Amino acid sequence: MDGRLAYWFGMADYDFETAKAMLVTKRYIYVGFMCHQTIEKALKAMIARDCADGEMPPKTHNLIKLSICAKLADLMNDEQQNFLTELNPLNIEARYPEYKERIAQTLDHATCQNLMQRTGELLCWIKAQL
Repeated sequence: MDGRLAYWFGMADYDFETAKAMLVTKRYIYVGFMCHQTIEKALKAMIARDCADGEMPPKTHNLIKLSICAKLADLMNDEQQNFLTELNPLNIEARYPEYKERIAQTLDHATCQNLMQRTGELLCWIKAQL
């Protein structure tokens, strides 16, 4: 694995471990956010694979757009594509407090465990596409 892929996948793995820690501490909104970040960085790894030296993946958080740029959208099954749509709104880093509150109300322990499982599965699938 070249340095660019190692960087992005390393960040994806780090974010997934952070999501696990947030689940343990019951910080559910951040579980969702870190699951989003995990997949975002894994998709950016796949994009970086095809970028020219020094070129960076697009500066977007939209997982659908990133999956297209990564040339994975057509390879994903419906469940994987639907999961990207489900994860997209969980990118709450710069959102307004009322938006965060609405998202937080949809997340509980069981929902976050499910997000974690599906994120782990999709992360493994993306890595397997190398």
